[in-house]
Amino acid sequence: MRLAARLLIAAFSVFAATADAADLTVSAAASLTNAFKELAPAFEAQNPGTKLLLNFAASDALLAQIAKGAPVDVFASADQETMDRAQAQQLVAAGSRRDFVSNSLVLVTPSDSTLALAALAGLKQPAVKRIALGQPSGVPAGRYAKGALEAAKLWADVEPKAVYAQNVRQALDYVARGEAEAGFVYGTDAAVLKDKVKVALTVPTETPIRYPVALIAGGPNPAAARAFVDYLLSPAGQAVLARYGFQKP
Repeated sequence: MRLAARLLIAAFSVFAATADAADLTVSAAASLTNAFKELAPAFEAQNPGTKLLLNFAASDALLAQIAKGAPVDVFASADQETMDRAQAQQLVAAGSRRDFVSNSLVLVTPSDSTLALAALAGLKQPAVKRIALGQPSGVPAGRYAKGALEAAKLWADVEPKAVYAQNVRQALDYVARGEAEAGFVYGTDAAVLKDKVKVALTVPTETPIRYPVALIAGGPNPAAARAFVDYLLSPAGQAVLARYGFQKP
């Protein structure tokens, strides 16, 4: 296992050690950070006595934690592939999987960039020296980006310029700090730092970007877990997610 994955699992072990019987632990894709943090108080108000503990990372890293036995109640992934693997490993409760939002992949540049990137082919120009994206082997946004570049027959040109991130928010930060001339993130991520990055173009993906959520089999707090998933799909939950740019699944 890679060092980064081991460190994430170790960090989660410390995080989980603070949980008690009334806690609900939700492991969610990094792109959901701001929306889920806003959701938390309203959900807790509707479920007195339940404390929502949020754990954010790349979807693959979260799955690795769950597979190692981390006491998680709910898993929200940024792609179908990762949830498929969770199901294949029998880690999620049967029949609990639901798609709750969709997203888009965008190419961003620093807000003060003068680069002309009207199409993906623009990434081949010499002025683009570094391109931030999630590591395709472990980050859904990186897989979507690689797939789009392969479809456009540009992966061979982009790969030598790639600056890999451990999650989509790290890729966003690379661009926001000017450490990369361009980067692939979700549309919702670009909106979080709209004063520091600008969207050059929306990137077509072979498959729609839909986020699934599921209860973890044998999770410590199944009743609260079901309540949380119901809240995500409720008008109130969907309204919060929409404010952060997420779309209907």
